[in-house]
Amino acid sequence: MGSTNFPKRYVIVILTFFCTCVCYIERVGFSIAYTIAADAAGVNQSNKGMILSTFYYGYACSQVPGGWAAQKIGGRRVLLLSFVLWSLTCALVPLDPNQVIILVIARLLVGVAQGFIFPSIHTVLAQWVPPHERSRSVSLTTSGMYLGAAVGMLVLPSVVKFRGPQSVFVAEAALGAMWSLLWFKFASDPPRSEHPKATAAGFGESLLPIKGSQKMKTENGGHIIRTPQIPWKRIILSLPVWAIVVNNFTFHYALYVLMNWLPTYFELGLQLSLQDMGSSKMLPYLNMFVFSNVGGVIADHLITRRILCVTKTRKVLNTIGFVVASFALMALPLFRTSGGVIFCSSVALGSLALGRAGFAVNHMDIAPRYAGILMGVSNTAGTLAGIIGVDLTGRLLEAAKTAQLDLSSPDSWRAVFFIPGLLCIFSSLVFLLYSTGERIFD
Repeated sequence: MGSTNFPKRYVIVILTFFCTCVCYIERVGFSIAYTIAADAAGVNQSNKGMILSTFYYGYACSQVPGGWAAQKIGGRRVLLLSFVLWSLTCALVPLDPNQVIILVIARLLVGVAQGFIFPSIHTVLAQWVPPHERSRSVSLTTSGMYLGAAVGMLVLPSVVKFRGPQSVFVAEAALGAMWSLLWFKFASDPPRSEHPKATAAGFGESLLPIKGSQKMKTENGGHIIRTPQIPWKRIILSLPVWAIVVNNFTFHYALYVLMNWLPTYFELGLQLSLQDMGSSKMLPYLNMFVFSNVGGVIADHLITRRILCVTKTRKVLNTIGFVVASFALMALPLFRTSGGVIFCSSVALGSLALGRAGFAVNHMDIAPRYAGILMGVSNTAGTLAGIIGVDLTGRLLEAAKTAQLDLSSPDSWRAVFFIPGLLCIFSSLVFLLYSTGERIFD
């Protein structure tokens, strides 16, 4: 991996790809293992929703601090520390649905640790990846989430069946440890000498973390002291930033609801066992993996060939992805077979992944120096979507049971999928109106 024939920035991108892959194996794995253990222990749907959403409370709390830490001390170091923390938590905590307090604390810790990951990744990629490679690099990195979810859905139900729910935690901790060793050995900050055009390109030397004050030469030979300040007020009041935030919220609302409740929908809504569904259950996430990379390649092609400007490219891909996803989500409860549900969820998640070539890369377009900070802000909104969506779904299903509705009835699940469908239409309109591909933060 250290060969001079293989650019170091590719090594960094590949490692961040595996980073997101392992993270989502952990998230899907907990959902599967806990759902099976909780159902066996007779835990009700509302309490399940509470435990499943606990992760996102910790995740929300650490997004902006994660961006700040990555900005100040470097995304490479923060990324390693966060990975070690959540891996140790998985290794040490027992999965017992009756030990609610221990599970809540453990999921909060894992959430806090993983909350540092994506702001750190965006900071690292902003340092290493030149502008004309951003779409496909970010898309490849984030597609690891979907490959991880697909692998988790395919493999982990069988692991639970033959080795028990606790074995999932052990496997996840082992994967986390292996990735941490690889990152420690092969990752580095970009050497300043290798980036003579860094400032003009908007990556590399100009984006490395600055410790304390920094001396700068003036034209008359004197020195001034420059202490960089994060423009919080401009970030908070920026409409293009809010366009990213709204779309991040919607994307993660839909993703987290499907990720956490699709196993329950198959088990209770369709009366199907996950273990007996074979490889078909991984198709929605595999579709996300494919279309995330397709979107990145298309976006970079449109921009580098000057077919569309950056702004139009982001808006076109974001709009297509979110509008198609909205119709697929609203149609999902109309299908009563596993094939129909898998088709709809595959179209919905694949389209949302395509849309990431719009809003998710836009952090680096408008503020490459503060990409980690902006990712922390927008991912906080995405995490709030997880808290709201996962918990609200449990409450909606519990309310349906109270109203004497069977959870195998489509009526019990209609609101669950209509809410993210309507959010997709709203957020696509916001992005069309207020987003830009121009650099607005120096």
